[in-house]
Amino acid sequence: MLSQNYTTELLNLKDVNVTNVENSSEALHIYLELPRKAHTCPACGASTNLVHDYRVQIVKDLPIAERKTFLHLRKRRYRCRCGKRFFENVSFLPRYYRVTSRLVAKTIRSFEDTVSAKKIGLQYNVSAMTAMRYFRCVNHNPQALPEVLSLDEFKGNSGGQKYNSIVADPKKHKVIDILPNRYESDLVKYFSQFPSKKDVKYFVCDMNPHFRQVAKTCFQNAVIVADRYHVIRQVYWAMERVRKKEQNKLSTRFRKYFKNTRYLLMKPMEKLTGEEAGRLALVFEIAPRLADAYRLKNEFLSVIRSKSSAEGRHKLADWLLSAEVMDLPEFHDCTKAYHNWFNEILNSMDVPWSNGFIEGCNNKIKVLKRVCYGMSNFRNFRNRILYAIA
Repeated sequence: MLSQNYTTELLNLKDVNVTNVENSSEALHIYLELPRKAHTCPACGASTNLVHDYRVQIVKDLPIAERKTFLHLRKRRYRCRCGKRFFENVSFLPRYYRVTSRLVAKTIRSFEDTVSAKKIGLQYNVSAMTAMRYFRCVNHNPQALPEVLSLDEFKGNSGGQKYNSIVADPKKHKVIDILPNRYESDLVKYFSQFPSKKDVKYFVCDMNPHFRQVAKTCFQNAVIVADRYHVIRQVYWAMERVRKKEQNKLSTRFRKYFKNTRYLLMKPMEKLTGEEAGRLALVFEIAPRLADAYRLKNEFLSVIRSKSSAEGRHKLADWLLSAEVMDLPEFHDCTKAYHNWFNEILNSMDVPWSNGFIEGCNNKIKVLKRVCYGMSNFRNFRNRILYAIA
């Protein structure tokens, strides 16, 4: 049999009696009350059914049909024989709140999306500050560190620091925590509080010497792995420095042959078309030093794709020797970095993990910062990142 109280069914609230509904183009006002029943006195514990008086409380609820919804709740105040007066229990209304529990829960869940608090507040008929106050109930407190740990920095401009740090598990694609800065001492202090730091077997980071020192201090049993993207980027930068220097040497007549060559130099050699290969050959005739740099770049890509560190060790050593023999000053910083990170680069050939997941998270953080016009409060910023990405 169909229910006759359609408004009560629409509200989806248990044990309420709807007495009136006022409908307008902007808002929906629903008048309701709870059935009368015995309550337990909070003072003496006795059961009472005596009503002292009634009071009407206006409560905000989830929008219905994209209209603001207000519940006019006629609340009873009971009287006990011991003299205590108290309000009846309302299951959908938290104490001291003027909004329903489900509106608070829905507001908090909306912070999973990369939208501003102002937009969330407008959607649920609360202010941006109120929405953030609800969201502060969310708290993240990591208890243990994963087997594979990844660390990186990003430009957060939050908490008075230009850079914040992100800790993640690249194996399970999960963000562990967001830290207020990238200082070595603070990172060591943070990781030292975890008893499970001895269980970390792999530590993945970019070529930041401070991060490597943190790993050596806190994770003495872990294998330090250099992120492959940051490793390869060094040789690309060196080749680009050669290209710019050679191009600046040329007259206007020959510079036109260098137009758009950066894209061709970056493109994998096996994906070049015949026309593109011919253009590069012409450029290399004009600038032989660029041909040497291009060859070094391709040879290093072959080195980094080695199936194991045992295979790549000799290849990397031979490549470093070749780069030094060619005597390209633009490659000095690159070869120096590879010498300093020789073992960590070899470790990256034995494992499938990198900072790719963290870089994707950093991109989402940039979007979040943009839609929120920045977030200066680090606690709110941290919670938003962890809630939206973790």
